[in-house]
Amino acid sequence: MKVAIFGSCVSRDTAEFMPEAEVVAYVARHSVTSLKSPHGAAGIDLSELTSAFQERMVTNDLHGSGLERIVHTASDLEVVLLDLVDERRGFWEFPDGTTMTNSIEVESCGAAREARRNGARLIEFGDEEHFGRWKSGFIQLVDGLKGAGLWEKTILLDIEWAGAVDGAQHPQSDSLAKLGRSWRRLQRGSREASRRVTRGQGIAEALTSLRDVRPTEAEEYADRAVAANADYVRYRRFAQSMVKSTVTRASSQVRINRDHKWGPQPFHYRDEDYRSIVQSVRDLVEKRGTSSTHAE
Repeated sequence: MKVAIFGSCVSRDTAEFMPEAEVVAYVARHSVTSLKSPHGAAGIDLSELTSAFQERMVTNDLHGSGLERIVHTASDLEVVLLDLVDERRGFWEFPDGTTMTNSIEVESCGAAREARRNGARLIEFGDEEHFGRWKSGFIQLVDGLKGAGLWEKTILLDIEWAGAVDGAQHPQSDSLAKLGRSWRRLQRGSREASRRVTRGQGIAEALTSLRDVRPTEAEEYADRAVAANADYVRYRRFAQSMVKSTVTRASSQVRINRDHKWGPQPFHYRDEDYRSIVQSVRDLVEKRGTSSTHAE
């Protein structure tokens, strides 16, 4: 099964659990906004990037060539996987109206810092302007896939961010659960204040610990997932309305893999989550094949 990906780790990691899959085109670190107004690579220093893959992905984004790369392989493709995870960091708009995805690679090599110095502004994910520009880019992506005969073969992986690590319960969002989390944070702050007083700090200084209680790892994951999933809602709904097929998982259905090879993140899931997603992809491909046979 020959596969193309326009997205990032959600689709890439899913494909790794499909031994029959051969990824012939992988477009990552590439917002759909770059399809409409790519900045171009001139004047962008990527010399600090540490791998050829990183440089290739950022260069493709700067040229806005993601759709072109997939369409080039259209005659061989059986599946196109889409996900929206690379949109989460927003994009840079330069004074001339061109854009560059704000990927981690762009930030790490200093290109984002240089863009700001050259008058570019960061348009952040979730903003009204970002959503409007993203919709326009996504429409261009879908229209291009349709033109290449790939719309029927396209599957959106609509997987919410996980709010808990493997083995833990999904965090509850009701008022009682929120009150419980606030109470536990207050208790941690109180214990820290008591320790500071014992070490000789003044009462006023010690009480600052009540305001500066750091969340636990579990709380941080839960908070990040809740915020991200809320920001993604309208993007996901619009994408679902545009594509042929969707595989969806709610946050409560997935968990963070603490031993994921790229590290624990709310969008790095357990092996069983990927296997479940793969089965859903296979079911859609099989259903499409059956429908085609019946149509013939």
